[in-house]
Amino acid sequence: MSIHSKVKRMTAPEIYARKGQVPLVCLTAYTAPVAEILDEHCDVLLVGDSVGMVVHGLPSTIGVTMDMMILHAQAVMRGSDKAFVVVDMPFGSYEAGPEEAFHNAARLLKETGAQAVKIESGPTVHETVAYMVQRGIPVMGHVGLRPQAVNVDGGFKAKGRTESERKKVIQEALDTDAAGAFAIVVEGVAEDLAREITVLVKAPTIGIGASAGCDGQVLVTDDMLGLFDWSPKFVRRYADMRGAISKAAEDYAKDVRDRSFPAPQETYFAK
Repeated sequence: MSIHSKVKRMTAPEIYARKGQVPLVCLTAYTAPVAEILDEHCDVLLVGDSVGMVVHGLPSTIGVTMDMMILHAQAVMRGSDKAFVVVDMPFGSYEAGPEEAFHNAARLLKETGAQAVKIESGPTVHETVAYMVQRGIPVMGHVGLRPQAVNVDGGFKAKGRTESERKKVIQEALDTDAAGAFAIVVEGVAEDLAREITVLVKAPTIGIGASAGCDGQVLVTDDMLGLFDWSPKFVRRYADMRGAISKAAEDYAKDVRDRSFPAPQETYFAK
């Protein structure tokens, strides 16, 4: 991406205005080369804290740090021109209260150039969302299955299956919406609940494991590309990159061992 690029990025108001319109397309990105490839096709690039599991091999997102998010967000901003870039606030960076959340969110945006942050909308987070929005930070919410709550939930479990849990998810979505979030990720809930939330909130909903009834969709790019042996039920694999990379490595290893690589065309000779 050139600093002199004349391409105009998507904005938070433009994302908000897509409610009920053409579905929003969102994928995760953690590196400049991947961001460059995805930029042409996506409305939103999410620098997700899923980077901890996908890139760094962590067992959950809990170990992700601010420095990790900043490093990857900087790379994604360098690689993209058009898409709206949102950065996840990692676990522990916003839960203590609005002022600390604002400080950390401001740091994320200042040091990366990204346009918005995303936080998981627990029962007290709407106050933090309102505080940040009122001070100029666009916030994307996240309700339903919340990966940062994995230790409380005892694993990655779908939400809204009981009536009390359903009411809780709806209330968190309504509170997040009222607080001024420009979009809300809805993860791991039944179709009827996702559709109900989508109708109830003014902000566009972006589903992940939440049916086609949302105002947009997001997937972890590495899941969608088939880079792992296992992926969640809600993922559609659009490629088998794991197989392609393995085959390329196998072919390379064979050529090295039988000395057919490097060949003359890949070798420098004295003049």
